[in-house]
Amino acid sequence: MPDKPVLRIGLIGTGFMGKAHVFGFASAPKVFDLPYRLELHTVADITPEAATRAAQELGFAHATADWRSMVENPEIDVIDITAPNALHKEMALAAIAAGKHVYCEKPLAPLASDAREMAEAAEAAGITTQVGFNYLCNPMLALARQMIEAGELGEIRGYRGLHAEDYMADAESPWTFRHDPAGGGALADIGSHALATAEFLLGPITEVMGDCVTMIGQRPDGKGGAHAVEVDDVGRAFVRFANGAQGSIEGNWIATGRKMQHDFEVYGTKGALAFTQERFNELHFYSTADAPGRRGFRRIEASPDHPPYGRFCVAPGHQIGFNDLKAIEVAGFIRAIAGRQPEPCNFRKGLAIQTIVETIQASAKKQKWMNVGH
Repeated sequence: MPDKPVLRIGLIGTGFMGKAHVFGFASAPKVFDLPYRLELHTVADITPEAATRAAQELGFAHATADWRSMVENPEIDVIDITAPNALHKEMALAAIAAGKHVYCEKPLAPLASDAREMAEAAEAAGITTQVGFNYLCNPMLALARQMIEAGELGEIRGYRGLHAEDYMADAESPWTFRHDPAGGGALADIGSHALATAEFLLGPITEVMGDCVTMIGQRPDGKGGAHAVEVDDVGRAFVRFANGAQGSIEGNWIATGRKMQHDFEVYGTKGALAFTQERFNELHFYSTADAPGRRGFRRIEASPDHPPYGRFCVAPGHQIGFNDLKAIEVAGFIRAIAGRQPEPCNFRKGLAIQTIVETIQASAKKQKWMNVGH
């Protein structure tokens, strides 16, 4: 609406996640009654040509190959970072120093010490932040947490979490920034999603026993040679939660055939839940209250009864999609900027997840249980 103040967005990076963020910014104002009008102001990419092309394709008014000039532009209110992980800290700190709100893809930073510096800087400056854990925005995850908190599963005994994909399964695929020891590896890249979901559902993880494995020891370097790989292809951990539950977490980017397996199972004294991102409009519930001979996992289909599903579709079972989760994430971030709700998943939460990642990595090296210092 014309009477709403304008919030101008600056985006750094136009790859897969950059485009997903743009879809979120484009659709969120149409789905939700947001306190601001959103304007796609400037996009930054590695060359002027790439930035100009992205601006034309994605609907930004301006383009630049110099992200620093965008951060310093007084017309821009929000800096959105979807650049490689190792660049997050420098970009975010510059944006915070310039008084911008910051939306950053996960993992927040290569090191927990970097993430802490970013979180403390944002808090000191009164900056609103968001880390891109958009799987947490699924109405089915909100329902699962409600059921757990309401005691429908009874005392929680066990948890199994998994994020598995196969985009690194080919040993001939080249070495990338994701293989850089500074923040690379399957555990940090996608296992962080599994950890975020686990804490979203059951609360803080307090102890871990890690196992990080490199299965592909070298990859093509793009120059006719090979580059050694030091990071994990599979990162696993046994975990203990503050509420007494125990379980396991895995991040795996060489899981042949898996494109988007973000799964969890929760086991309680009165029931259980099972979920897979590959069918993420469903939650499966088992109840011991069912009569003998009638027990089994029942499917709960996403519907308008599970907000904000109804904002996207009035019909149950018709399903929402990945980019809709980004729109929900964007909406929460924008409301937080306006002071209408707490930050849904801020830099402090990003720090907590990176702390768990590093503790698992340290545990794998020492081969012993370690406490997580949140």
